[in-house]
Amino acid sequence: MKRARITGTGSYVPEKILTNADLEKIVDTSDEWISTRTGIRERRIAAVSENTSDLAANAAARALEMAGVSADEIDLIIVGTITGDYPWPATACLVQEKLGAKKAFAYDISAACSGFVYALDAATRQIEAGAVQKAVVIGAEIFSRILDWDDRNTCVLFGDGAGAVVVEASNGEAGVLASCLHSDGNYSELLYQPGFGTRFPATDENLSQKLQYIKMQGNEVFKVAVRMLSEVAQEALEAADLSIDDLHLLIPHQANRRILDATAKRLGLPEERVYINVDRFGNTSAATIPIALDEVVRGDKVSSGDILVFDAFGGGFTWGATVVRW
Repeated sequence: MKRARITGTGSYVPEKILTNADLEKIVDTSDEWISTRTGIRERRIAAVSENTSDLAANAAARALEMAGVSADEIDLIIVGTITGDYPWPATACLVQEKLGAKKAFAYDISAACSGFVYALDAATRQIEAGAVQKAVVIGAEIFSRILDWDDRNTCVLFGDGAGAVVVEASNGEAGVLASCLHSDGNYSELLYQPGFGTRFPATDENLSQKLQYIKMQGNEVFKVAVRMLSEVAQEALEAADLSIDDLHLLIPHQANRRILDATAKRLGLPEERVYINVDRFGNTSAATIPIALDEVVRGDKVSSGDILVFDAFGGGFTWGATVVRW
């Protein structure tokens, strides 16, 4: 059976670090308040000169280097993002140009924090169908530009960054074993960015209401996120004919520490089997899982044959999980 195997990982985060102490000077909050409620201590903020396509291309270049694959070998580029350079064209097209991947076709997926697992699923199906041999899948966001820095309930949570993987067709046992995706638009207004699409265009009135910024009902999101993250991880393992006992490492979307701890508890996973870096990067939306995966791989925390689960939840609501044999 043809599988989609991850052969390279890469990540890129901006140089600027914004700590909780820095935020104390900007908004009515404290390091203790943020740390206790989110587990976040610092996050990265893109420079004025950096765009989402720049972060994405840097992460992709590092993944290509690890895989030993040149840009002109790539057939497909998918970017999971909701903070692209433009509404259109797709940020993936800009990444294609930056990488020099001339034969690749490219498009974006808008699934908020689930963007990477959605994009990986799409690339996997193209590979399994024989339409694509080598793909680059990226999660990239600059959330700092859609945050209301007067709203302490949202501005403390998010950061900027990008992560990428190279996925290649393989006839071996390693690769994506199963993927389960879901969405439910009934929850859309619990976590969303109202402006500036066609419903709320960029008028003076809508600007005055700050509709360009993220709106979130945190407590309601928390309740749904924990349930969905735990359920879809189990669903994906069952689809791969595996159980939680087979799992080497859960790499979840890094939303906040309380969600991660509650999800791990529901799954019966000890701390050492859940990878967490939200304390250092905050919530980078679609970028959290590939950034974490790159750290896991480069830190030699995974070996051949290990079972990994990528577990995501985001606005929409969207959620999904992917099971990979390394």
